[in-house]
Amino acid sequence: MDKGKDVRVRVILECTNCVRTGVKRNSINVNVNKGINRYITQKNRHTTPKRLELRKFCPYCYKHTIHGEITK
Repeated sequence: MDKGKDVRVRVILECTNCVRTGVKRNSINVNVNKGINRYITQKNRHTTPKRLELRKFCPYCYKHTIHGEITK
């Protein structure tokens, strides 16, 4: 089976609130309160052709925010 034709694809969800505030993206240390929260999930390419947006908890914002799909 060709990799480009898989129905289920892995996507990365990133907090849109942290991105808007201009937080440093290359923050490696977890103990620092600055950073961008990301989740990894899967979606069905045929039923959801548009970008996925889910409401998830962001530990940096300390609230539930919209997490949008980003490109790898």
